[in-house]
Amino acid sequence: MTAVAGIDLEIRAGEFFTMLGPSGSGKTTTLRMIAGFEEPTAGTIELAGVDVSGVPPYERAVNTVFQDYALFPHMAVADNVAYGLKVAKVDKAERARRRDEALEMVRLPGYGDRKPGELSGGQRQRVALARAIVNRPRVLLLDEPLGALDLKLREQMQTELKSIQGEVGITFVYVTHDQDEALTMSDRIAVFNDGRIEQVATPEDLYEHPVNEFVADFVGTSNVLERDGERFTVRPEKIEVVAPEAPTDDLVTESGRVVEVAYAGAVTRYTVRLDAGGTLQLVRQNVGEAPGAAPTQGAEVVVGWRPQHAAAVSGAKNKEEVAP
Repeated sequence: MTAVAGIDLEIRAGEFFTMLGPSGSGKTTTLRMIAGFEEPTAGTIELAGVDVSGVPPYERAVNTVFQDYALFPHMAVADNVAYGLKVAKVDKAERARRRDEALEMVRLPGYGDRKPGELSGGQRQRVALARAIVNRPRVLLLDEPLGALDLKLREQMQTELKSIQGEVGITFVYVTHDQDEALTMSDRIAVFNDGRIEQVATPEDLYEHPVNEFVADFVGTSNVLERDGERFTVRPEKIEVVAPEAPTDDLVTESGRVVEVAYAGAVTRYTVRLDAGGTLQLVRQNVGEAPGAAPTQGAEVVVGWRPQHAAAVSGAKNKEEVAP
């Protein structure tokens, strides 16, 4: 079985680049090849223009942060962070300076004497990050580093990671299966599927202009319709329920029936079965509408969207070429 097949990927210096995809799509294997933990059977891996394909991991200017942190439990935080510098025989004064600088960057000054077991999950993740950046690698590889954290802490750490990356200026290559995480932090995203790359784009372009149904479906919620032989996708938030008296000159409209209503706090989600075939999901913000203003289950409605919000998609699940 081939884990990764025929990918061609260029990551720019200093960017926050995310490899996004479901389990088994090839993203972690690609990360491990960049790190040197696995060797490609064909092709090359270059770092700053130098082929490092045969170079062992410890001689590559990269560091890796894993989901399980891999901290030494018997060592204090300060010793964990400075461990790589000690192995590299950096003198004691310089080790202390760079260790303290790294802890400051990850917002943990004064935590040096604590053991990992005395820290929260988010704090341990920051220690692992400090240990990785203290050696000043060209590239920092992060393999699902926030996966073990609860939702609120994960969201907080997303903001922190992006901020830290901007401060240190190191290239971050981040692996995740969480599309919200990818959209929030990344400068660009590569969507992996079945060992290939479907699309590489900025978060906005990826969401607004998916190249095929796989990307449209994996990155956010997608409505895919086919009309007159053309397949296109419209995001739920781009669709509105059109009031009977409202003008529709600038909208594509279709009639249908509401078959499901789901209250989700800030929004309500509706599923509409269209008279012309197919279903649409749409969302409406709960902003205190007058009673009866929101459609109910079983109601006949007209829905509409602006033509520019419909993105043409292919049905292909893999693309040989990577979108620029």
